Amino acid sequence: MKFLKVICLLLVANISFANVILPSVFSDHMVLQQNDEVKFWGWANPNEEVDISPSWTSENYKTKATNQAYWELTIKTPKFGGPYTISIKGYNEVVLKDVLIGEVWLCSGQSNMEMSASWGIDNSEEEIAKANYDNVRFFTSPKMAANSEQNNIISSWEICTSESMKYASAAAYFFAKRLQETMKDVPVGLMVSAWGGTPIEIWTPENIIKKDTALLTAANKLTPVSYGPIKPGKAFNTMINPLVGYKIAGALWYQGESNVGSDVYDKNLEALIASWRNLWGYNFPFYFVQIAPYNYGENHFGGVIIRDAQRKADNQIKNSGMVVISDVSPIDDIHPKDKKAVGFRLANLALKNHYHLIDDLVESPSVSELNFDKNKAVVSFNYAEGLYSKDKKGLFEVAGEDKLFYPATSKLKDDTIIVSSKKVNDIKYLRFAWGNNTQSNLFNKANLPASSFTTEN
Repeated sequence: MKFLKVICLLLVANISFANVILPSVFSDHMVLQQNDEVKFWGWANPNEEVDISPSWTSENYKTKATNQAYWELTIKTPKFGGPYTISIKGYNEVVLKDVLIGEVWLCSGQSNMEMSASWGIDNSEEEIAKANYDNVRFFTSPKMAANSEQNNIISSWEICTSESMKYASAAAYFFAKRLQETMKDVPVGLMVSAWGGTPIEIWTPENIIKKDTALLTAANKLTPVSYGPIKPGKAFNTMINPLVGYKIAGALWYQGESNVGSDVYDKNLEALIASWRNLWGYNFPFYFVQIAPYNYGENHFGGVIIRDAQRKADNQIKNSGMVVISDVSPIDDIHPKDKKAVGFRLANLALKNHYHLIDDLVESPSVSELNFDKNKAVVSFNYAEGLYSKDKKGLFEVAGEDKLFYPATSKLKDDTIIVSSKKVNDIKYLRFAWGNNTQSNLFNKANLPASSFTTEN
């Protein structure tokens, strides 16, 4: 009987004094957003007092766990720096070491975001050898799917070394590298949640897809594959939802190849961005990569339709930016190897539009105004300084009311192009570089290519 009493007392003690538990995103080597109020959360015994003490301040932060054994609180962070320690005390104590304060970016998408140096990027051996940056840290989510929202990811923060960079997102790495060239000592944290071959629907909360008839219809047309889920919300539940609330500067997105064939991708992208921003509670910058020209097939325009949908979404979404990469992507490789150009172009958007640290021309030429005058189409562009054509290929086409397109000639004057064709007397529609594997030949002085586009829809 005495033995049983001891066992019971031990069980009660174990229940009464449950350990404070943190989600994996709070670990050694983590990066927290600078000059901000960042949320910490976790689990403990109901009503257990939780005390957090960061080493950058003498202030202690206290809260109590709810009757659901959950707690959260907000901590003020200073300007960039570190390393720091953070003590989290309940009935036990957890000490996070080597914590940096800097800039945190969420990086998501499919294989081109997931693609690491080990896959064979350009100059991979050289880039791997010099990739030792203590101020750059990775938190990479493992591939997981679930039918309901999860609250934790099994992973941890890693310091950027030649070994860790070799298997981390190359696009994200080069983004951080470019930021540091300008921001110098500011640490950069990269939270990477990417899964090759996945459609945008699995990264969007299921309820967002279900309440929109057009999005749900498109989702129901997706064909099952052997390398990943296709049902709405599956990856959001496991690879995004556990990160919601972790303070970020912004998000990077590189995806679209698995949605070739969709006619609502612009609406999908708008819905994903709006849902993520709503969950985080603020309109963080969202920069994304337009998919590259590739031969998706000769009898359709599925690939270029996605590129145009991305262009249209960028025009509609505030605080967003799109990088065009048709000039650094061979049309016979769906996984372009030049991830440095991709990362640098994304970073240049952030440095100019979010951090306001550069004032260079970092945007591709984009259509600002279009007028039809009988047998002429007059197109004006934003970001068109030094606009030029790289070769003499005629990539403009025009059509009348019948929507039968014919090759057109074009004349360039400053930031305006005049397009015409002897076969169309009354132009109603215009398109440029309209083909799945057609690379743009129109550039500005920053040598950034214009996007393909059409006025047909």
